[in-house]
Amino acid sequence: MKIGLFCLSENYSGDIQECIMEQLRLVELADQLGFDEAWFGEHHFNNFSVIPDPALMIAYAAARTGCIRLGTAGFLAPFYHPVRLAESIAMLDNLTRGRVNAGFAKGGFAPDTRHFVRSREELRTVMFETVEAVDLLLHGKPTTYHGEFVQIDQALITPLPIQDEIPFYVATFSSEESIAFAAQKGYGLLMSQGATLHECVEANNFYRSIAGHDPEMVLMRVFYVASTTTEAHHGAIPGIDHFVKCMRAVQAEQSQPHFDQENYSLLLREREAFFDGQKFFDNGIIGTSSECLESIKIIQKELPNVHLVLKPSSADSLQNREMLCVFNTQIRPYI
Repeated sequence: MKIGLFCLSENYSGDIQECIMEQLRLVELADQLGFDEAWFGEHHFNNFSVIPDPALMIAYAAARTGCIRLGTAGFLAPFYHPVRLAESIAMLDNLTRGRVNAGFAKGGFAPDTRHFVRSREELRTVMFETVEAVDLLLHGKPTTYHGEFVQIDQALITPLPIQDEIPFYVATFSSEESIAFAAQKGYGLLMSQGATLHECVEANNFYRSIAGHDPEMVLMRVFYVASTTTEAHHGAIPGIDHFVKCMRAVQAEQSQPHFDQENYSLLLREREAFFDGQKFFDNGIIGTSSECLESIKIIQKELPNVHLVLKPSSADSLQNREMLCVFNTQIRPYI
């Protein structure tokens, strides 16, 4: 099991610059503690989860860390030109000396689709085409790609990545379409904080039915460890609730959607998964050290190639640092 840190630069203090730097300091600590990975989200047009440009966060972290792999969870692919995105990923791989993981998501917040001029209905297709094109571009050959939305004619990027094959991951809320795409391409999966273990197992099994092997699955989880169960619960709930409220506030700008019966149920399930604070809590790694360890062992048993990515969920940055240290000394040695 690989262990990672989930980074959203959550602004509890009201000082945005400080919250960004504190997130980066937490990545440095994770590197010092021997964590395998740090994953940066991408959010626009909100002042709570402040990472509109994960590439810049990785570039800074690359200079301040030595071993930890640095990934995106993920680039909002429909809002990038694939040539520009491929160039960014290749540069990051050079800056990190081959430590980049590339995760991709389709996005869907109302202000994102409005300002970046994309309709919700086209996001998944644009993501698939963009990821395919980026993958081709990173392999050092003149690339031509003609899709419904993406058009490239004999593009050749410089520099190329250091890694022969940069690990790609596709974010999904258990969408069979996205899982099938990842399985056919050999990409890993990024699973939400709200995805239940049952949903993850189903996604794993569906992927295996197509690819013939289990996926590399990056599983995000709220993390809060304390000396008592009650203390851990009381510590975790405010952060979860505030995150959900802030994300709902961003989405509240949404205009009336186009009604499409075929995908409407899927859209509803995605919104519920993303905005359901109770699911974040129920599926989190929350409790005493022994309780957290028990939760992790259940995940480890059910998911063979899981990357467990923890989001320390205290509003107090010092508490988050302490919880990572507790994890490393009291939980990780027994996984």
